[in-house]
Amino acid sequence: MAEEVKKTTRAKKAKKEEKVEQVIKFAKPTFKDYEVILHPIITEKTMTLMQEQNKITLKVRPDTNKTEVKLAFERIYQVEVSNVAISNVVSKAKSRGTRYPGRISGYKKAIVTVKEGEAIDLFKE
Repeated sequence: MAEEVKKTTRAKKAKKEEKVEQVIKFAKPTFKDYEVILHPIITEKTMTLMQEQNKITLKVRPDTNKTEVKLAFERIYQVEVSNVAISNVVSKAKSRGTRYPGRISGYKKAIVTVKEGEAIDLFKE
């Protein structure tokens, strides 16, 4: 009897989680989603990552976390995300000759892994 109850509660939880995933996947992007993701980082290295490993590199707001990036990316591009890695890029000191010292500002970078079988075209829009 107890096993039947456990099976039904597991089935109910699975259905509930599936509904939540469908709502998240097909939800329309909000203005906040566009605030979280600033723009993609396009370099030779990131392009090879995108082509070979299905990973997209993005510049994100400094106060965001992995969950916010994942939800925003899924809503904007309508794809499933399997993993998100976030790192802080440290600012660097640069100078123009010996007379003009300066800095290149730091930023927060997210590397989003899209599930296999799904593709994204960043240059479409």
